[in-house]
Amino acid sequence: MDNIFEQLAEKYIDRSVAFSPVSATGLGDHRFDDQLDEISEAARAKQLQFNRDIRDALDQIDVEKLSRANQVDYQLLRHELDADHWHTTVLQEWAWNPLVYTQRAGSAIYSLVARDFAPLAERLRCVAKRLEQFPRFHQQVRETLDVGRVPAIHAETAVSQTKGILSIFEQMIRPQVDSLPDDQKGQLAAALTAAEQAINEQHRWLETEVLPNAKGGFRIGAELYDQKLAFALHSPLSRAEIRTAAERQLSKLHTEMYEIAKRLYREEYPLTDFPEPPADAFRRAIIRFGLEKAYALTPDADAIVATAEQSLAAATDFVRDNELVTIPPDPVNIITMPEFQRGVSLAYCDPPGPLETGQQTFYAVSPIPESWNEQQIRSHLREYNLRSLDILTIHEAMPGHFLQLAHSNRCPSRLRRFLHSGVFIEGWAVYTEKMMCESGYLDHDPILKLVSLKWTLRGVVNAILDQAVHVDGISRDDAMRLMVEDAFQEEREAAAKSVRAQLTSAQLPTYFVGNAQTTSPAATG
Repeated sequence: MDNIFEQLAEKYIDRSVAFSPVSATGLGDHRFDDQLDEISEAARAKQLQFNRDIRDALDQIDVEKLSRANQVDYQLLRHELDADHWHTTVLQEWAWNPLVYTQRAGSAIYSLVARDFAPLAERLRCVAKRLEQFPRFHQQVRETLDVGRVPAIHAETAVSQTKGILSIFEQMIRPQVDSLPDDQKGQLAAALTAAEQAINEQHRWLETEVLPNAKGGFRIGAELYDQKLAFALHSPLSRAEIRTAAERQLSKLHTEMYEIAKRLYREEYPLTDFPEPPADAFRRAIIRFGLEKAYALTPDADAIVATAEQSLAAATDFVRDNELVTIPPDPVNIITMPEFQRGVSLAYCDPPGPLETGQQTFYAVSPIPESWNEQQIRSHLREYNLRSLDILTIHEAMPGHFLQLAHSNRCPSRLRRFLHSGVFIEGWAVYTEKMMCESGYLDHDPILKLVSLKWTLRGVVNAILDQAVHVDGISRDDAMRLMVEDAFQEEREAAAKSVRAQLTSAQLPTYFVGNAQTTSPAATG
């Protein structure tokens, strides 16, 4: 029975990636690097049928006769198939979310040139082949998207991201053209011209057709939200249980932050008489006093990436010197976030695919937008002060996402690697923030500990915000108040998170739920 299941799992891994060549490249399967996704109705029907066939084959397996490891993998595969079917047939983001396609188009090229998994000439040959398919791909997008269902916020973000794809051409492809033989050079140049025309046509369509007519609501509503949450978390926790646990944890974190901030306050004003118990307004005021200590430590506006590099080196040395966890030999580099990915989050970890090891991981940081005024820049730098960048680096890189995913890519089970858990990924990263502080990082700096608790609080409020936006209909003003007053976020951070909560759903709770169930399963029960 184990052999039967393992053969089925290999069949799923081997054949499912063909339905999205772009995703296959990202996963580390390079058989389809010269192909670009088909997004037609026929392509969706073909994938749905493949998933049904795998599901039917799973039904023939006696789970009780599988090894314990294969029982886990069996449940992971079954859950993935159910989730894919629901996303395609019920949620149908393919019909109303243009970001699916802007990111697919950008990744189609970026994933081929960012990592040295093959000789440059071979990767550029595949780039040319994919660029030649851009006109067909974007025509299919225009035929697939139901403009009336597109939310305005998604349309606005797609407009900005689509233009960002052209920056990949200018910064990562054109500088390499002259290194190619003449015949390949001509093919790539022609493909670039055709692709640029396709991108510009798509941009005009988004601006003139989609944006003015984007009447869809960004809130997915209680029924869809609860279903999506169950698939995202792979947990029986209900929306109400998460909300109750998050609100309980919010109060607990305020108390912990107050105790640290109180000690910082006493260093300057040792004769202060603190009331017991403190009124909520008094407690928040003292917390803000402590956070101002962190906000005084701001990086230069043009030095965020350089500062993150220094933070990464320090965190890596600390983990290694204290033997906290084995550090894989894989390289990790901090980069400026590609333009086609901007507008959703400040930073992300872009690891090599689960089907390959040893390739670079990118810790991407978004630059400060050129359109921001001085007040907005100051708000951003206060939020991402030096201690906050330390926590960001712990979360995204060391010993957070980079380290955990590098270990994950070495898991003996290919299926387990292939179907990694987003909840565990975020839960581990949040856990490491606290673990580094408790291990004495930066000499037990109380400001770092206070900022770390603020980041934990951010994850808690993420869980509340997500369902408040998509189910409760919270207004933007009330959402901003929740983040600024209850989570002590600066205006720029709260404004960006407000946009992210509208663009995504059921992902923001993974930080809180993942951390709570990784460290103490009862915490969310």
